[in-house]
Amino acid sequence: MCSRTRSRSRTGRPRSTEADTAILEATRAALVELGWSKLSMGDVATRAGVAKTTLYRRWANKNELVVDAVAVLFDELELPDLGSLRADIENVVLQFAALLERPETKTALMAVVAESTRDEPLRERIRASIVDRQKRLVLQGRQRAQERGELPAVRDPETVAAGDDLIFDVVAGAVVHRALVSAEPVDPAWVRRLSALLIGGLGAVDEAS
Repeated sequence: MCSRTRSRSRTGRPRSTEADTAILEATRAALVELGWSKLSMGDVATRAGVAKTTLYRRWANKNELVVDAVAVLFDELELPDLGSLRADIENVVLQFAALLERPETKTALMAVVAESTRDEPLRERIRASIVDRQKRLVLQGRQRAQERGELPAVRDPETVAAGDDLIFDVVAGAVVHRALVSAEPVDPAWVRRLSALLIGGLGAVDEAS
């Protein structure tokens, strides 16, 4: 390690996991209570019991703060190995739907998406902190299905990436639209139909790519 790196690593105070958790929880609570327009860094600091300077050392503005407050919720999603691609898909879709039912998730997600329509840096942060991070679930599901022999192995990295992007878009778009736009239940029967559609199309996606 070079001396410049060592010097930089000692600069500033170490971040507190407890403080970060309190801040992000306070951000989501404030969004539910106040809405995007009335949310302020000062209010979040007061709720979290930290100095406002503590927030600004971590986040430059409330846009960044709210995206991270949403991102940690989506990081709760997991893809347990239930023995089949269909079961894995249905489980994670139901987890996703349950997450969207939580007021703090629904309010925060809708707020940042709406704001990002006129804020390109915010859109890019959403993509990096939420979308790209959650594509790990698609990658895990594909790898498991290939190991079980449920899906053919696709060796071209560009083909795999394009297919995984499409699968993610289909799942995320369908669930968000169903739950937050149409306000229809994401129940087991609907999830079974969605998983059947996905599994039926996966082979075609790989061939077309």
